Amino acid sequence: MAFENIKIVIPSRYGSSRLPGKPLMPLCEKPMFWHVVNQAVTAGFSIQDIVVATDDQRIMDAAQQYIIPAVLTDKNHASGTDRLYEVCEKLGWGDDTLVINVQGDEPMIPPALITTLANFATQSPQFDICTVMSPILSVADLHNPNVVKVAEGEGQRAVYFSRSPIPFDRESKDSLASVCRHIGIYAYRVERLRQFCLFPESSLEKIEKLEQLRALSHGMSIGVVRYNEAPPHGIDTQEDYDDVKHIMENS
Repeated sequence: MAFENIKIVIPSRYGSSRLPGKPLMPLCEKPMFWHVVNQAVTAGFSIQDIVVATDDQRIMDAAQQYIIPAVLTDKNHASGTDRLYEVCEKLGWGDDTLVINVQGDEPMIPPALITTLANFATQSPQFDICTVMSPILSVADLHNPNVVKVAEGEGQRAVYFSRSPIPFDRESKDSLASVCRHIGIYAYRVERLRQFCLFPESSLEKIEKLEQLRALSHGMSIGVVRYNEAPPHGIDTQEDYDDVKHIMENS
């Protein structure tokens, strides 16, 4: 499947506090960010429509080695979303261009997840931002604050994101029937991305430490599409890296 007027941006910051140099860590003899790019290509995107957004010349050099488009961005961005918008500005993408933000530490992100979001965002112009959710499959994840939950209202509209279990089931506090986890992949039109980046940090965002609450607090709409498979393995720590490396090298 080919996608028109859609860009993939992969933020790949070198200075991770928990795992410095993460995008360059090898998996199957290639740097981590290469695998994210490869998953996007497998999803049907042309390499010309994929950009690695980095803050470090070493990642730029590695991208050039693999003939992957890359943009060197400001080291001082407060968030990956600001880095994403800088790429849009530098490359002169028009306001109607749809941009999908795929995290650079998700080397196993399923291509079908990317295409699910791309199709949903293309067909849902009523939303300012589009993202993805999947079922929560364990009580441990339900109560894990690192597993972000999303409450869906009518018409596939997100009404809140939280680290707490939402919606809370008064009849069965450990029920998994109505809860979904948020998967941190987003799609925006450039015009809406610019609007988001101009908003100040919101009080709810500060409390929950969830950037998407800035959008809801300032009246932007977020659409959510369901993806029924287990979410991909992201890499935040050395243990995560070791686990993913083992899976990829033995699959």
